[in-house]
Amino acid sequence: MSLILFIFIVPALFTIPIAFCWKQFEKAGQKGWYSLIPYFNIYIMLKIIGKEKKFWWWFFIVFPYINVFMLLLMLVELGKCFGRFKVWEEGMAAILPFIFFPIIAKDDAYQDPATTQRPKKSAAREWFDAIIFAVVAALIIRTYVFEMFTIPTSSMEKSLCVGDYLIVSKIHYGPKRPNTPLSFPFVHNTLPGSKTAKSYLEWIKLPYHRYPGISTMKRYDPIVFNYPAGDTVCDIFQSSMNYYDLVREYGRNRVWTDHQNFGKVISHPVDKRENYIKRLIGMPGDTLQIINGVVFINGEKAYEPENMQHNYTVVTTSGGINKQTLDKFDITEGYRTADPNTFILNISAKVADELIKLPFVTSVMRNVQAPGEGTSTSLFPNRPDLYPWNVDNFGPLYIPKKGVTVPLNVNNLPLYERIIHAYELHDLKVQGNQIYIDGQLANSYTFEMNYYWMMGDNRHNSADSRFWGFVPENHIVGKAVFVWLSRDKERGGIRWKRMFKIPK
Repeated sequence: MSLILFIFIVPALFTIPIAFCWKQFEKAGQKGWYSLIPYFNIYIMLKIIGKEKKFWWWFFIVFPYINVFMLLLMLVELGKCFGRFKVWEEGMAAILPFIFFPIIAKDDAYQDPATTQRPKKSAAREWFDAIIFAVVAALIIRTYVFEMFTIPTSSMEKSLCVGDYLIVSKIHYGPKRPNTPLSFPFVHNTLPGSKTAKSYLEWIKLPYHRYPGISTMKRYDPIVFNYPAGDTVCDIFQSSMNYYDLVREYGRNRVWTDHQNFGKVISHPVDKRENYIKRLIGMPGDTLQIINGVVFINGEKAYEPENMQHNYTVVTTSGGINKQTLDKFDITEGYRTADPNTFILNISAKVADELIKLPFVTSVMRNVQAPGEGTSTSLFPNRPDLYPWNVDNFGPLYIPKKGVTVPLNVNNLPLYERIIHAYELHDLKVQGNQIYIDGQLANSYTFEMNYYWMMGDNRHNSADSRFWGFVPENHIVGKAVFVWLSRDKERGGIRWKRMFKIPK
């Protein structure tokens, strides 16, 4: 429904700027009031600029988000039909048509693009126009339609592999308006050639807004999102090492003052935090629990991808596992222990069943941390004294839903304090056993956004929500729709079988 709305509502809204072209319509031999009729005015305008028989113009006029750019281009072309070819005139036609077209209507005559020879541009101007057009078009597509991402880590093996190049659709859930529109094009948060210099300016900061999408988020979708814990980073590490873990381990004072080892502490707005990809496991309002490595949602066992990997101990006879065996079963993660016949491997249950059939393998056992074992302050909510959870036994945990109110006390505050002060930007203070939000004593809290729980398919090698908690709705970037290229960085070459694979 939202896609239909966007296809039709944007052209309808362009009746507003086109209405200021009344005189241009008349000079082109059309009735001026045609400019006031939604949709029909676009057809008439295409006739005036000589594009009504061009199929690709019609195609892109109804294509979501690109149609905004095409309709602006129509205004530029209309200006050219009245002799306006200078760069500043083209900019005025696109940005301020309600001022530009009434002004030029006094003097300019219509020039039929089919019969009138337009001024010849210099080679430099031709290149300039082509580059500007290409950059603007690419930025609009990258911001509002789709973007290409690479998989740098193995957290989604073997569903998505290191070296996969993804097309991520932003129109599925609706593209976000950029929080920081003043930025260097086609890079994320650092300038080309630098690991620390910011690629954006924060002179203009826009609040979160999401435009209509073609679908809603569904449980188990592979989703790209901005890393929630990436709001603060040490610029040497960026998001490769969690700033909050560094503070817990080394203390805030050292992290902020030891520039040689930690670099400068900087903050990133939401849209400039690192991009992560995980599988959406928990929806707003769900209750999640992990029991012995098995995820349960609202008391029911969650879907497990066919190639989901866990940590296994594999014991062999003398000789161990050679490279040919590893390659045969596409085993890319693991190591030999101090015992030369014992290996720790990240593999799927299917591969585990195949390994046990080999004559030199004596046992294959999945490794699962028992309840209370291996707890750590690096695991959400970073309070093992209150929540002694580990990666295999975690929860139960309620996933916040917009508009839902939960009771609040000093025991459950660690679950929601980051939501309150970091994501929903309230002043939060604790005095003894009393909680104050924006200076008011609080014993409950109502969530202002929806939140999601993300996990990697490589369950024992994934930094996911088990470590940094909930993903706010304003961090969602888009849905991974297919792999357009896959390069095997370990063995070299291209994985042809993964080309155009749709993540499931």
